[in-house]
Amino acid sequence: MIPPISEPRRRFVDVADGQVHYWEAGRADGRPLLMLHASPGSARMLRPLMRALAPQRRVIALDTRGNGDSSALAAPAPEIPDFARATLDAATALGLDRFDLYGTHTGASIATEAALIAPERISHLILESMGLWDASRQAVHLERNAPDVAPDLIGTQFHWAWNYVRDQHLFWPWYERTAEARLARGLPEAAALHDEVVEVLKALTTYHRSYKAAARYPKRERLARLAVPTLVASAESDALHRYLDEMHALVKSSRRVLLRELETPAGLAEASRAYGAFLGEA
Repeated sequence: MIPPISEPRRRFVDVADGQVHYWEAGRADGRPLLMLHASPGSARMLRPLMRALAPQRRVIALDTRGNGDSSALAAPAPEIPDFARATLDAATALGLDRFDLYGTHTGASIATEAALIAPERISHLILESMGLWDASRQAVHLERNAPDVAPDLIGTQFHWAWNYVRDQHLFWPWYERTAEARLARGLPEAAALHDEVVEVLKALTTYHRSYKAAARYPKRERLARLAVPTLVASAESDALHRYLDEMHALVKSSRRVLLRELETPAGLAEASRAYGAFLGEA
């Protein structure tokens, strides 16, 4: 047996309209797990969870289109079904006929739609932390959460990106900088924050497209249509864990798990056990 690759490795795959960048780790055998990241950023943020899951299975984390190093979709305002079809196209290009699928935050919306478009290809679905906005919050989120940004000659985009990413660790939502919106977890290490900012800067002019698509996506309606085996999950440290019970109620016959956190080795081990047990079910 070929030993598993414990440290995720970077690769690209060609698709009809560009290239998709991805990270890969784990075993060569068994049913693969395809992973979709949150916004803003890229699959780089999934590497700690990939390392935790790598001893059990093959794990592949895509940069969603227009994020990280993946080519943007041609449409100037793509919707979640466009990102879902692009995900399935990337899976086909990777030779994945049937696979498990994980998505967190924006990635969870894309994963939901992919499982509705091609349920015959998805063996198990893990949806981690989705924001089920009411109409008022949705309107504010669309207006303020993901502004269009372009480079300028004095480099204001660099200062904007640093503050934008930093404030997502300090407030929820990031644009409500109040005591009531303050998060308890604090900032990551400076090097980790730098890496997150670089990923946003790579996709400066297109990062907002998946973010806005997720805000427009009718999550409640689409979740209620899921028929594949589904685990809904969130961490107590995630501001979106308040929607976990509603997600569980919407997805018929779903499993539910509330994790303590995902930022520490102990939290990653807990998530790996919970996700591995679900994915291992017949």
